[in-house]
Parts: sequence; C-alpha cells; structure tokens
Amino acid sequence: MKTLNKYKGTSILSQNAKMKKTSKENNVNLFNFGIPAYKTASGKMTCPFAKDCVKFCYAQKGAYSWSNVKPAFEKRYELTKDENFVSIMNDAIKGTKATHIRIHDSGDFYSTKYIFNWFTIAVNNPDVTFYFYTKSISLFKGLELPKNMFSIYSYGSKNDSLINKAIDRHAVIFNSLEELNKAGYTDCSNNDLAIMNTKKVGLILH
Repeated sequence: MKTLNKYKGTSILSQNAKMKKTSKENNVNLFNFGIPAYKTASGKMTCPFAKDCVKFCYAQKGAYSWSNVKPAFEKRYELTKDENFVSIMNDAIKGTKATHIRIHDSGDFYSTKYIFNWFTIAVNNPDVTFYFYTKSISLFKGLELPKNMFSIYSYGSKNDSLINKAIDRHAVIFNSLEELNKAGYTDCSNNDLAIMNTKKVGLILH
C-alpha cells in the first residue's frame, strides 16, 4: 500500500499532442512513458550513451522543462527503481486501455535490468504494442525483443557505429523535409506510428 500511495496522483502514462494526433489518425490508443532527459535532478544518468543529441534534445526544453511537468518525470524515474515497477505498469496500462505504448518520449534505457523489466511488462501485455527510440544500442545488441516490442536505434550517440542501416530500424534527424526526402527516409515527425512501415525513420529537427 505504501508503494501505491507514493505514486498516487502521478500520471504514469500520458499523451502529448503528437500522441493524441497519432491515436486519432491511426484509430489506436497510444500513450507514452517518460523519465527525465539525460540526467535526473540528483544527477543520475538516464541517457548513458547520449552524445551529439544532448545539444538539441527536444526533451530538455519547451513543455518538458516547465516547473509543473518536470516533477512528474522525476517521479516516474523513481518508479522505475521500485520493486513493484512491473506490476504498477501493468495496472496503469490496463487502466488507460492503451493499445500502443511508446517507452521514453524522454529519457532512455539506463541499465540491462531496466530493459528486462520492460520486456516482462510487454510479455504481460501481449495485446499491446510497445516501441521505443534508443541510443543505448550496445545494451540491446544480442537481445531478442518480445514479439510485441519494436526498437528504433537513434543516431547521435556513442553507439552509432553499432547501427546496421541495412538491417536495423533506425532514426536520423534532418534539418528539413526536403533533406529528409532526398535521403530516402520516411517522415515520422507528425505520425509516430509511421515507424512501423519503414526501417529508415526520418525526423525533422524541432
């Protein structure tokens, strides 16, 4: 009971504008789970393999930096460390009736243990599709993801050399739509589930 009360009032799963738009366009119920970008307020690293991306990280500005928003991300990070994290997430997913979960609209996988917790959550919710962008590529290489989970490896990390463009679904950030199209990538800037139809995910810098 103490654990449940600790996170009572915290929005464990949420929907930003892009998630709501994607849900409507694809007739799904898409929610996201985020933790602080790069570091927590106490200095704990949440994006251990971040490199170039730190300079233009969208999750360190705008609404993500608002004083009424940041505490929720800190609380979710604390939740990921809780021994009841998996069961609390299972309940949250059932409570929202989510069909799709984006893991980390902010933050990243900071340890192998944390990754396996999400694997367990995915296995416990086989009718839900889980997906994530990650720069923690070295932690994932050699792992077999649950059937209902999809990864997108993001460029701009210390792990860029591990991305196999011919095999891995990967994301590249472009300065403009024209540049994105010229490179042969699919624009996933406005429809988050467009990633399901391509291995070449293109995002426009914002």
